[in-house]
Amino acid sequence: MDNQYPRCILSSQLFHKYGGVHVTLYNDILTWKDVWTITNNRSYGIGSKPQPASIHAYQVREIVAVHKTYINDQTKAAKHLLQNPYAFTVFYVRRMKQHQWQCDEMAFHCSDQDLCERWIQAINDQLSLQTDRPKSLLVYVNPFGGKRQGKCIYDQKVAPLFSRACISTDVIGSTDCTCFATVGTNDAVTSALHIIIGDSQPMDVCSVYHGDTFLRYSVTLLGYGFYGDILSDSEQKRWLGPARYNLSGVKTFLTHNYYEGTVSFVPAEDDMGSPRDKEPCRSGCCVCQRKASLKASQSDVPGEKETCDTDNWTEICGKFIAINVATMSCASPQSWKGLSPSAHLADGTADLILVRECSRLDFFKHLLRHTNKEDQFDHSFVEVHRVRKFRFQPSHQETVSLEDMKPDSSPICSEATRCHCHDCACSHWTCDGEILPHVDIQASVQCQLITLFARGIEETHGPGEHLGWLPEAGPHQSAG
Repeated sequence: MDNQYPRCILSSQLFHKYGGVHVTLYNDILTWKDVWTITNNRSYGIGSKPQPASIHAYQVREIVAVHKTYINDQTKAAKHLLQNPYAFTVFYVRRMKQHQWQCDEMAFHCSDQDLCERWIQAINDQLSLQTDRPKSLLVYVNPFGGKRQGKCIYDQKVAPLFSRACISTDVIGSTDCTCFATVGTNDAVTSALHIIIGDSQPMDVCSVYHGDTFLRYSVTLLGYGFYGDILSDSEQKRWLGPARYNLSGVKTFLTHNYYEGTVSFVPAEDDMGSPRDKEPCRSGCCVCQRKASLKASQSDVPGEKETCDTDNWTEICGKFIAINVATMSCASPQSWKGLSPSAHLADGTADLILVRECSRLDFFKHLLRHTNKEDQFDHSFVEVHRVRKFRFQPSHQETVSLEDMKPDSSPICSEATRCHCHDCACSHWTCDGEILPHVDIQASVQCQLITLFARGIEETHGPGEHLGWLPEAGPHQSAG
């Protein structure tokens, strides 16, 4: 017998509200197939037209729960259901449009109480094998604690420990780019269902330093120039709410500042692909899985590896309108592809995007491509690199330090040090929506440092195609 097909656990002729069904539980799939359907019962919303027979298949891992259902003569139900009073309800994940999920349910009826309890037990037994599911819904949002981790924060020669705790995706941010890059939507119900069924998605994190001083972790975007100016200006307009970003964006675009400095980076290995290879990171991404396998095969213990002194650094000097370091695609409702559409979630790299000095019209064309399907890097003044490490040194002396900042103020230069021409002295780095207190920074990508309750963006499929196998596709082995 070919072992590629799931093993049949239980199979029975049951009933649901639309008629008779043949229900089969495999070790990893639950299916039901229409045997006969109600053709004319308006009182139950069925309609007068016959419904075509269909096969429904759902992964056991995507079953949320199963419970016994109680009905009696007073229950409003079809006659064939009242004749089969013993029932159980299966709650499962149903895929909607635009990567959204919802919790759906289906009640199955039979005339035998023992058979009903057998079904409940069989499904629960399979659910108990889903060991990745959280034992409770208490979610830790700070996976970087511990004495060892504290040492790692301040010592660049010691790699941070790899977090084994899952954290949930954020659905309350300004752009929700983490949700869009890891799930495909910022729908709160979808994120909750990913937590419940125990989905797990490793993710890279970028550690940011000023000299030997740790500043912050970045999981989405480090931005200097255009995006840094937008954020620093919008901080003064918080009373406007979300509209402040649009106003500050227009103001920053019209100002059209550019900044001079030196960008240095360590390029990724040749086998890590390119930011322009048009291979977006999706659920089950082969690039990220290959990196995970390589990490698992390494003999050295995570956290003890010393920084390599033989890194080959590439240096670029010039005047830049924007410098962006994207650890993920940074997709959002305003930019469905994101700032770097082919950036991967867990390959140990980030995409460095350099927008050099150009006309306001050319820069507008670049920004416009964030919202359409054209290649946003296909401009002579834009270059992009896949990197493991990065650093930036401004040409002008940095004017802001941690000691100069007030607790309730943003690190904005004084009028005495701000020049009034296009070649402004300094901009600010934004790190996941927060302003950094230093311009002279260096960053290193920590491969798969954290784990999210997510799965990665799934490819769009027809009904049941995401399973990769349907019962009618081949033989199966019955459990008797």
